[in-house]
Amino acid sequence: MRDGVVWRATLTPEGPATLRLVHDDGEVDVQAWGPGAAWAAAGAGPLCGEEDDDSGFCPLHPLIAESHRRHPGLRLPKTRAVFEALVPVVLGQKVTSVEAHRSYRAMVEALGEPAPGPSGLTVPPSAAVLARTPYWTFHRFGIERRRAEVIIRAARSATRLEETVGMDLPSARRRLEAFPGVGPWTAAKVALVALGDPDAVQVGDYHLPHIVAYALEGKPRSTDERMLELLEPYRGHRARAVRLIGLTGIGAPRFGPKMPLRNIARS
Repeated sequence: MRDGVVWRATLTPEGPATLRLVHDDGEVDVQAWGPGAAWAAAGAGPLCGEEDDDSGFCPLHPLIAESHRRHPGLRLPKTRAVFEALVPVVLGQKVTSVEAHRSYRAMVEALGEPAPGPSGLTVPPSAAVLARTPYWTFHRFGIERRRAEVIIRAARSATRLEETVGMDLPSARRRLEAFPGVGPWTAAKVALVALGDPDAVQVGDYHLPHIVAYALEGKPRSTDERMLELLEPYRGHRARAVRLIGLTGIGAPRFGPKMPLRNIARS
C-alpha cells in the first residue's frame, strides 16, 4: 500500500485481472481491468476483510488488548485464490523468507504474464502453465525438485483446491492437508490468506512459537505445544491474536547461527 492505494494482479476463474483499491475516509474505491475484472471487483469486499467477523473475540492478555485498542479496524482478508496462495507458501517451506521471495519473484517474472491495465504488474503463472512445467525448469529459480513437484502436483489438481472456497473451514483444511507436500504449516498459511480463516495457526513455524511465548510470557524460546496452550483462550480467533501480536513489533531474541541461503543451481 502507498498513500492508501493498493494494486493487485491476480488470475481469476474468468481470466487475468488487475485491481486498484483506494482507501479514503472509511471507504474503498474499486477499479478493475482485464477479462477477470468483474470477478475480481466482486471479491473486493472479502479482500478488504468485509466478511471477517471478530464477534466473540476477547483480548484477555494486556499486550493483545492494547494492540486491539490501537488497531480497531483490523480485518482478516480473503483472496479466494487458493492455488495462487499455495505456490508462494510452498516456496517458503524449510527456507529463509529472503530465499522464498527471490524464488517466487523469479518464477513469476519468467512464467507469468503482463497484468491488464496500467499497473505494470505481472500476473502469477496459471495452474495450467505450472502443471506442464518440468521440475528442472524450477532449478533456475532456486527451487529444488521436492518443492517443484509439490507445486506441479497441486497445479494438476487446482480445481480441487479452489473448491475449498465454498467449504466450511474445517473441511477446507482437511482437503488442503490431503494434498501431498501440504502439511499443517502450509495449510494454515493458505487458509489464512485465501480463505480468511481467523483460527489458522502455523504449527511447525521456525519463529512463531518463540514470538508468541516472548510476547505473552516473556520466554525467548518455546515449542509448538506451548504456543498452542498460550493461544487456547483465543480458539476460534487464534490467527487474529497472532496478527495482533505481530502488529506490536515484538520479536523474540535470536540465538545461534541463522539458516543459510542456498543455491539450488549449484547443488
